[in-house]
Amino acid sequence: MSNPYAGERRAGTVGLPLPGISVRLLDSEGNPVAPGETGEVYLQGPNVFAGYWRREDATRAAFREGYFATGDLAVCSPDGYYTLRGRKSDLIISSGFNIYPREIEEFLQEQPEVAEAAVVGVPDRLRGEVPVAYVVARAPFQPHELESRCRQKLASFKVPRAFIAVDKLPRTALGKIQKHLLPKWEGAG
Repeated sequence: MSNPYAGERRAGTVGLPLPGISVRLLDSEGNPVAPGETGEVYLQGPNVFAGYWRREDATRAAFREGYFATGDLAVCSPDGYYTLRGRKSDLIISSGFNIYPREIEEFLQEQPEVAEAAVVGVPDRLRGEVPVAYVVARAPFQPHELESRCRQKLASFKVPRAFIAVDKLPRTALGKIQKHLLPKWEGAG
């Protein structure tokens, strides 16, 4: 997918499928999702690899009807522009609600005292999982103030249960955040 050279380039989207590429957004049962709903991105085209080397089981698991499951979650606008919402592996399910960490992270990063944020799901005895935010501060912050702003803009189940200050977010050599290396939060029930 790519934003077009000619035509509208939309900030925040990954654009439209390139010529010869077919894209499907499917729910967890493999059913197509409606425009405006979030689903996993499945791709088919000459750019997609044929399978994993000597791992037939992994290849079977990664493909559905000839489409490769990317693990990315996205939403498609009615006119065909795709916007990424995060990774399927990052999805938090709390009391049956799907929470996409990227939405919370983007809101937190709009706050003046927040330089970076990473949101992860932590186990909770009653809800299954709850969101917790790890924050790299630009300036000193009060967790209760961030929580209050989140409550004003986000659904209650999306509000992080804790805001943990960290000096930096762990990253790969390519700059991708390694959420599994964040310190464990033990406050959930």
